[in-house]
Amino acid sequence: MFNPSPEDVRRFFCGVYAKSRQGQPLEALETIAAGWIDQHPEYHADLADADAAVTRVYDGKDGRENPFLHLSMHLSISEQCSIDQPRGIRQAVELLAARRDSLLEAHHEAMECLGRMMWEAQRAGRPPDGEAYIACVQRRATRD
Repeated sequence: MFNPSPEDVRRFFCGVYAKSRQGQPLEALETIAAGWIDQHPEYHADLADADAAVTRVYDGKDGRENPFLHLSMHLSISEQCSIDQPRGIRQAVELLAARRDSLLEAHHEAMECLGRMMWEAQRAGRPPDGEAYIACVQRRATRD
């Protein structure tokens, strides 16, 4: 099981950004990450300096979200969809993307569901409820 530290995650995304900008070859996971980075130009300044990124505190007090958490959630949802785990997530995200006419917006809505599931699991001290997560994404996909 891969369990990166926050520093590892930040250096990964900063490294992907640098490699992508320099036109260097990317590994499969890096290619997916680069695609999400491209969709978020508001994070490019954060990604341009790995040393500063490692020490920066993203506590929301300045009104900014943590770009590394956000990009990590994009990667998580991409991986979940690629292996359809939890079962049904691929179809739910695809339906939401079709409904919103945007994979980016579908991911952002799925992130809200994923974040809620993780928060509820941590608060209750129980494993994450994949069925509730999928149901949340499906509800969003079937309403306007």
